[in-house]
Amino acid sequence: MSLYSKTAVELIGLLNKKEISSRDIVSSVFQRIEQVDTKINAFIYTDKENALKKADEIDKKRVNAEPLGLLGGVPVVLKSNLCCFTWPVSCASKILKGYNCAYTATSVEKLLREDAVPIGYANMDEFAMGSSCENSAFGVTRNPWNTDCIPGGSSGGSAAAVAADETILALGSDTGGSIRQPASLCGVVGLKPTYGRVSRFGLVAYASSLDQIGTLTKTVADNALLLKVISGHDCSDSTSIDRKVPDYPAYLNNSIKGLKIGIPKEYFVDGMDNEVEESVKKSIKTFEGQGAVPVEISLPHTDYAVACYYIIATAEASANLARFDGIRYGARSPQAENLIDLYEKTKSDGFGQEVKRRILLGTYVLSSGYYEAYYKKAQKVRTLIKNDFDTVFKKVDCILTPTSPTPAFKIGEKTNDPLKMYLSDIFTISLNLAGLPGISIPGGFTQSGLPIGMQLAGRPFEEEVILNAAYSFEKNTLFHTTKPTLS
Repeated sequence: MSLYSKTAVELIGLLNKKEISSRDIVSSVFQRIEQVDTKINAFIYTDKENALKKADEIDKKRVNAEPLGLLGGVPVVLKSNLCCFTWPVSCASKILKGYNCAYTATSVEKLLREDAVPIGYANMDEFAMGSSCENSAFGVTRNPWNTDCIPGGSSGGSAAAVAADETILALGSDTGGSIRQPASLCGVVGLKPTYGRVSRFGLVAYASSLDQIGTLTKTVADNALLLKVISGHDCSDSTSIDRKVPDYPAYLNNSIKGLKIGIPKEYFVDGMDNEVEESVKKSIKTFEGQGAVPVEISLPHTDYAVACYYIIATAEASANLARFDGIRYGARSPQAENLIDLYEKTKSDGFGQEVKRRILLGTYVLSSGYYEAYYKKAQKVRTLIKNDFDTVFKKVDCILTPTSPTPAFKIGEKTNDPLKMYLSDIFTISLNLAGLPGISIPGGFTQSGLPIGMQLAGRPFEEEVILNAAYSFEKNTLFHTTKPTLS
């Protein structure tokens, strides 16, 4: 078996036995990228020269018996909205053309301290606005399971790279499902931590009260390890919570006998794909077989989550994206004749259609006369949604739902119907509004061979509970072992 197809835990074991080197792993991954990425387009930017240099430094430390980090020599890809010093962060947008990072995100600094090897930037929906990875200035990313289909978004490049074995680990960001939904559609593990668990410093902001950096991996064990590395308080981020980080990998062998798993009736709705519904029901049976106890619950304000999210997220986006004007950095329109002209033409040419749509919507809901009617009301609904979860978590330990209402759809299928596209995140959005942790794991396949994901949600700062439940499910199924066929 090629090194690129192994998990991080497997590779670390081989490295510790000195059966392989870090250079071997990094070289194998780049060989895989060269082999398949012309079909997938998962990457915007790769840095092979510095990745091999970093691998050689780690190998030298290993030979000299120097202390090594938890990820000593394992490759990781970054979503292209995470700052990495000197790399060309673009957020998959033309408006940041020519801009190289002046500093490194805290989460990336933590990877480097634990001797991970960053290999490049993954493609994404522009400024993380999308559910399909079609809204990129660098072209569409394709699903490794069927290249006629989308990989999900906005962290579609990260998910596709993990699924296609073009990386061992990946970081993404999740504002309304942008890690979990592509993880589901690409058949990998994707976790959004509790809001505040991972520092957002160095993440280019979309919606600041919703954004959270998270992890995409091949297995739950890899995910627990990566989450342990990037979690923790950061004084550079005022929303970062000063709370002890559990040793997530140490929780993965606990029994789930007696674990109460809530099944919300509102998440099994008309319009959900039949194969998705059937897969999740089978997953419930699998958990029952391990001693878990399913409990029917109600989250009565679920129907308002999509409308609430698209008011709050777009309002925050309109404020956050105001800074991209071509004055200090990024692309600037050469046709501008005055300052107003410069703003108008730079933003009109630099932003894609979906980003402009959301900025306009956000500006509208914040405008005089509409703030009370839309934004303030949405924040009140957000509180009701959070209260629903608070009530339910007095009775259950975690919640099980589908991750996405459908498997991966065809490229171009929903691009002319924004509302239909927005409903792709209907099962993931609520966790961002409530600030809760959620994980998507492989839960089955359609008859046509497309992955189906299952989501577990937990109480705030109880990632270890959903990780252990996910690990238990993974141990008793084989879905995570199946790979897409790519020559």
